[in-house]
Amino acid sequence: MTPASVGFQCPECVREGRASVRRPRQAPLLRRAGRRFGAVTISLIVLNVVVFVVTAVSAGLAGANPLDNQFSPLFARFAQIPVLVQLGEDWRLLTAAFLHIGPLHLVLNMLALLIFGSELERQLGRWRYLAVYVISLLGGAAALQLFGEPGRPVAGASAAIYGLLGGLAVMMLARREDLRGLLTLLAINVFISFLPGVSLLGHLGGLVAGFVATGLVVLARRRTEVQVLGLMLLTAALVVIALTVPTVVVLG
Repeated sequence: MTPASVGFQCPECVREGRASVRRPRQAPLLRRAGRRFGAVTISLIVLNVVVFVVTAVSAGLAGANPLDNQFSPLFARFAQIPVLVQLGEDWRLLTAAFLHIGPLHLVLNMLALLIFGSELERQLGRWRYLAVYVISLLGGAAALQLFGEPGRPVAGASAAIYGLLGGLAVMMLARREDLRGLLTLLAINVFISFLPGVSLLGHLGGLVAGFVATGLVVLARRRTEVQVLGLMLLTAALVVIALTVPTVVVLG
């Protein structure tokens, strides 16, 4: 017999009682991560990782080291190359933001996206945050189309992430918070952007676009229809600029 709170229970009764108790079901890992860091942020990270894996496999099938995924035929097909965008391959404006050159590039960008993206998603909400992200990557793409080297491939989520930093700056300004820490971080990242192989134009374009998009959301905080219209017009303007304004060729 097994002692109970009132009297005794037989072992069979105890086993039957335990079997009838439903154990709480644990939510899947991605769902738990989404609740903690934001569903949109986690979805973007998963999408970037999946694209990297696909390009790595493609590079391996093409005879290259899978970690050198930039040699993948798919990578070449979807990276932003300004002259090819002007020739009609406009999808590159968007797809390039989900490509990364090697695992280190991917890890650094995804870590930054997790930190900054989750915070901005919490403050703006899902759809506004996603709009700022897309506008930021288009801002970086437009800057590259305007002033980048016509034949140089560019890829990465950095422009969008810089846009998130611009968005966080707007939110801190709106709450009258101290910006010195964020400005120091931005200064360090802009300095890094001058290193060879890093796209300063894409970073600055994304930063400005994210700042403007978030500023629009904050200024029209009580007018959802104005927010939607403003973000749509800003998106359209960036796409038109990127697709219609000729690339400036800088000779040096």
